[in-house]
Amino acid sequence: MRFRKLTLRELHMRLLAPFETSFGKTEMRRIILVELDADGVSGWGESTAGETPFYSYETVETAWHILRDYVWPIVRGRELASASDVFDLLAPIRGHNMAKAALETAAWDAEAKQKAVPLARLLKGTREEISCGVSIGLQPTIKDLLGKVDTELAAGYQRIKIKIKPGADLDLVRAVRERFPRLRLMADANSAYTLADVRLLKALDAFHLMMIEQPLGWDDIFSHVTLQREIETPICLDECIHDADQAQAAIEIGACRIINIKLGRVGGHTAARKVHDVCQANAIPVWCGGMLESGIGRAHNIAMSSLPNFSLPGDVTASRRYWAEDIIEPEVEVSRQGTIKIPAAAGIGYAPRLDRIASLTSRCEVLE
Repeated sequence: MRFRKLTLRELHMRLLAPFETSFGKTEMRRIILVELDADGVSGWGESTAGETPFYSYETVETAWHILRDYVWPIVRGRELASASDVFDLLAPIRGHNMAKAALETAAWDAEAKQKAVPLARLLKGTREEISCGVSIGLQPTIKDLLGKVDTELAAGYQRIKIKIKPGADLDLVRAVRERFPRLRLMADANSAYTLADVRLLKALDAFHLMMIEQPLGWDDIFSHVTLQREIETPICLDECIHDADQAQAAIEIGACRIINIKLGRVGGHTAARKVHDVCQANAIPVWCGGMLESGIGRAHNIAMSSLPNFSLPGDVTASRRYWAEDIIEPEVEVSRQGTIKIPAAAGIGYAPRLDRIASLTSRCEVLE
């Protein structure tokens, strides 16, 4: 396959409701879509970089710059055997995985379309449907939080994740657990705590959580070893894990018992499969984390989640949970049992709505 043209688009999409975490509140998503022309076939990808450098150092502006000025010059006109070659080709660029993943995932979509197979099958996925959980941001009151949990359970979601931060943690978890004693519940700290908070984090053991996600520093694997020894609740690492080597190291030193895989954080499907395989070989379950993606990114998450070791419900939800109207057709839907069927159509299995995309585009650049 030869890459002949790259179209970058920035879309502005307003969330149905603000989404708040320990590092801020999001109401409007600025999303970079990548359309890659590979021998006349369009592959679509999405950068999950945020508007601010608080989850990651990458932002919409840095991703656009890296894609235009570094990623595209490396891959344009290159003859590649498959999309799996893209990751190594981009290795000279240090970091910037969210920018790399935008193009790399688009290449996988294009290859799957060229071969007339679903992307999940090309990735060696084994599932016909995936299990879905949901992430609930910080709410104004505990009553609001309980109402949100009620709504999501009624929609069929199999697992609930709530965001926590210092000063908004034990009371939230206690209230949800008391109201829903059998709920599959987890808490996500987004790196909001330190080892000085061990006593507080240990108190979470009483609520029998599935896991606590990334409680300590975003780049601090080692301190999680100390914390995991002190608490019974399994630690799930997110921000710390950027490649298979870091996953292997975290597992070997006992920093976690679960790993969250995000395509943007690790650099695309090729890297995600490597992290998946390391975890599977070490009996560490994985699940797919969400980044408030549009339907394009969501479709790639669905395909990735078809791999066999994605044994825990991920943050892959229905389009209508975040958007009044998505940019794909059909929109992603979740069954009453909390599952999504893997699409049978070639590529990501969802068609981009070009009219809708055009109406939301704030800037566009075509590179040939």
